[in-house]
Amino acid sequence: MELIDFILHVDDHLLEFIANYGVWIYGILFLIIFVETGLVVMPFLPGDSLLFAAGALAASTGAMDPWILFILLFLAAVLGDTLNYHIGKYIGPRVFEIESRFINKQHLIATQNFFAKHGGKTIIFARFIPFARTFAPFVAGAGSMNYKFFLSYNVIGALCWTGSFILLGYLFGNMPIVKDNFTHLIFGIIIISVLPGIIGFIRQKMKKN
Repeated sequence: MELIDFILHVDDHLLEFIANYGVWIYGILFLIIFVETGLVVMPFLPGDSLLFAAGALAASTGAMDPWILFILLFLAAVLGDTLNYHIGKYIGPRVFEIESRFINKQHLIATQNFFAKHGGKTIIFARFIPFARTFAPFVAGAGSMNYKFFLSYNVIGALCWTGSFILLGYLFGNMPIVKDNFTHLIFGIIIISVLPGIIGFIRQKMKKN
């Protein structure tokens, strides 16, 4: 429940972090994005909503420099995917045979199928899809994807993902209609983000039937 509250009221919680930790807010945000993208067992941490809220607060409070924010979170996203890739490469295909309550095998298989259809572009597409964002680099490593190709997709995806959400938050996050309905907007971002995965799952089930 606390995690759900943090995700849906991420702007309020970030304001508390800024008030309590000052400039260390950069480190906190860096760590959240790094862990969400870098550890396959942590796909439930906020990503899209966190970036949007951070951009909005950078504009409204002036407590964060938008360029420093973008550069740090871009690096966090790139380094997180890099770590996840190497973990996947180290563990290898064995992970698909291991029963673990920490790793959702269905999400791994769905991401693997997405890779089979879209190839390396999956790393870019997955940036905008919760859970897939965390599982894609892991599956790329487990599938021994060429690291140079992976890195190029990783950088492009991180650039598009962090840049777009921080910019949208910075430009529109302080509009009265957005501020008054921020929780609804975050909820909408989450729904739109998971919609492609739901549609893909339904299509896959229909094909099997």
